Amino acid sequence: MQEVSKDYDLEMFFEISEDFLCIAGYDGYFKRVNPAFLKALGYSKKEIFSKPIDKFIFPEDRTRTNTQREGLIKNTSLFHFENRYVTKNKNIIWLSWTSIPLAKDKLVYAIAKDITFKKQMEEERYHLLSNLHKRNKDLKQLSYRTSHDLRSPVNNIMALIDLMDISKIEDEDTLELISLLKLSTEGLKINLNEFVDSISQNDHGLIISIEELNITNCLETV
Repeated sequence: MQEVSKDYDLEMFFEISEDFLCIAGYDGYFKRVNPAFLKALGYSKKEIFSKPIDKFIFPEDRTRTNTQREGLIKNTSLFHFENRYVTKNKNIIWLSWTSIPLAKDKLVYAIAKDITFKKQMEEERYHLLSNLHKRNKDLKQLSYRTSHDLRSPVNNIMALIDLMDISKIEDEDTLELISLLKLSTEGLKINLNEFVDSISQNDHGLIISIEELNITNCLETV
């Protein structure tokens, strides 16, 4: 295999990369950023270098970002860390970071990918599932109420049949009709009871608790 020449201009990787490349100091300031990063945030080099990195991070993400930065200063590399940045136009973009510290120079070399579209799709999916869950719950509740409400008139019909003095009825066809009506009503009551019980049992089985997970902690544990 032919040895790779050391004369290749590796600077071009930094300049033409569509990923966001940057070098940051342990002091919390950017030291260098590539054109793609500047274009995404909308700031000039002068603006990027004149402010602490925290100033560009979405306020709610600053605390956990600082926690990860402390790990970098302790020479712990960072992989797939996600946070939000605020552009000059006040738009919010999601970035996924891979950062490698270089302790001897007190610098951090980092690559970020724009995952805003992915996050938007995840949010839309979450809202869609939430709405679907709510509609499903409402339909089940409607079915439960309808079935529950039907049991009352069914019980009334059965009570009226029991109150009838069929000993005074001599017509055999009428007696047979009354018997069939009673059987049908009892069958309807059993079916309604089974349906209501089935809905109640299924609801208990579908109660799922939702909680936020810290993926970074999970990965560190693994």
